[in-house]
Amino acid sequence: MSETQRSDVLISGGGLVGQTLALALARHGLSVQVVDPADPVATIAPGFDGRASAIASATWQMFEILAIADRLAGHGCPIRAIKVGDGAPDSGRGGELDFVTADGDPPLGTMVENRQLRLALAAALADTPLVRLTMPAAVASREVDAHGVTLTLADGTRLAAPLLIVAEGRRSPTRDAEGFSIASWSYHHHAMIGAVAHERPHGHVAHEIFYPSGPFALLPLVDDPQGRHRSAFVWTVSEKDGPGFAKLGERGFVAELQKRAGGVLGAMELVAPRMTYPLGFHHSASIVANRIALVGDAAHGIHPIAGQGLNLGLRDVAALTEVLVEGARLGLDLGDAALLARYQRWRGLDNMMVSLATDGLTRLFGIPGRTAAAVRRTGLGAVQRMPMLKRFFMDEARGEAGDLPRLLAGAEI
Repeated sequence: MSETQRSDVLISGGGLVGQTLALALARHGLSVQVVDPADPVATIAPGFDGRASAIASATWQMFEILAIADRLAGHGCPIRAIKVGDGAPDSGRGGELDFVTADGDPPLGTMVENRQLRLALAAALADTPLVRLTMPAAVASREVDAHGVTLTLADGTRLAAPLLIVAEGRRSPTRDAEGFSIASWSYHHHAMIGAVAHERPHGHVAHEIFYPSGPFALLPLVDDPQGRHRSAFVWTVSEKDGPGFAKLGERGFVAELQKRAGGVLGAMELVAPRMTYPLGFHHSASIVANRIALVGDAAHGIHPIAGQGLNLGLRDVAALTEVLVEGARLGLDLGDAALLARYQRWRGLDNMMVSLATDGLTRLFGIPGRTAAAVRRTGLGAVQRMPMLKRFFMDEARGEAGDLPRLLAGAEI
């Protein structure tokens, strides 16, 4: 049997959340082994696949501390304003509510292609000797005892650490095998995502229009090398209509896309493959167990209505890093139940509140009829007229609300 490879922390899952966590822990002196079945070469293959993320301003401050932001120079498009409208037939004109940043204030977020995020992380990790990536690799067995966690890989390699962090995404096999209690339901909606080039410049403005069939968002991207203006789209349709839209030819699909956009950016053309996936909600009652902690989509999956899914996972990263680094400085066992309980208290409530807020928003804007449309218009109008309330929502969008971990405040731990 091969010798067991030991580290301070094991991370199962090498996606955006898992790799950012590995980088954050290693920057503060902890050794990390990351295991994932995906081939890392495939995840950074050339070409834009249409996936992009809105990185909140607080998250961007963590990227600056971790030396990721510099590697994203020229690839991030700041969101300086968000225009929100109700597209229900009885709601009147769209754009009843807008959030605009003042001169000198940080943006509401920064749109970055996921591929550029993966490239930046790969480059940063290549310069980080305390992180070992074992990818692709399959876990054959897992042992958790009083002293730590041991993973045996399909090739016989054994990896051991006091703590296993699960960053495996929505369908986490480790989470399910360990018996975490999950609340989940389907929204009976499909999200279609992709990117378009468009005639008019977006002016760093994101648009979100709420239709009874689901929200439709246009999110600004940097111009491509040919100078074409680009935006990502997230278009939610009912479950029964999803297959029909997926079968549309490119011309028909773009015509429907322009109709949903209300002509705000002029003529459009697709510049990335479209992707469609079902939407659902899940939330783990606890995010820790014996020597195990959940982060990202393994712990919570929310509707993309507010673009906060990845940011929620990266807030987990910042909080768990702070808990573990401070624990290590005190000489504590990193799998200690009291240490993990601190992470549970810190992230449990915030995760639940954001999850329920996005779920409520999804349901509110999905109610058809004149009365529901009138209620939504009244609510949007009230927020528009109340600067303090608008500031609250803008702080939430930036990720600056609540008890912030130091990394999200732009400070070293």
